[in-house]
Amino acid sequence: MLEDGKPLFLQVAEMVENSIIDGSLPEEAQAPSSNELATFHRINPATAAKGLNQLAADGILHKKRGIGMFVTLGARTVLRQRRRERFAVQYIDPLIAEADKLGIDVDELKVMLDKREGAR
Repeated sequence: MLEDGKPLFLQVAEMVENSIIDGSLPEEAQAPSSNELATFHRINPATAAKGLNQLAADGILHKKRGIGMFVTLGARTVLRQRRRERFAVQYIDPLIAEADKLGIDVDELKVMLDKREGAR
């Protein structure tokens, strides 16, 4: 749900993005309205609208006048690519830097990742 520290409108935008990425909100489907989001999350409708408008400005949603906001065709691919790039910066780069400090080379790091994956 909503968490402290990050602006609410960004959290709303991220939740809608997550629904697009996981497929529960398919491309070309109508996105929840700002009133629906506001009621569900108990936030101001203007805050929810700001999150939706951010997604529209990013090209993830598009407005159909008098009807609502809809998921743009290709939005899932765009979001996944953005998240992959962010993932590399947030997780992979620091992982490699720490491994380098510890004298762990790439091959050893791959072995460690393979072991962890096998344990899931």
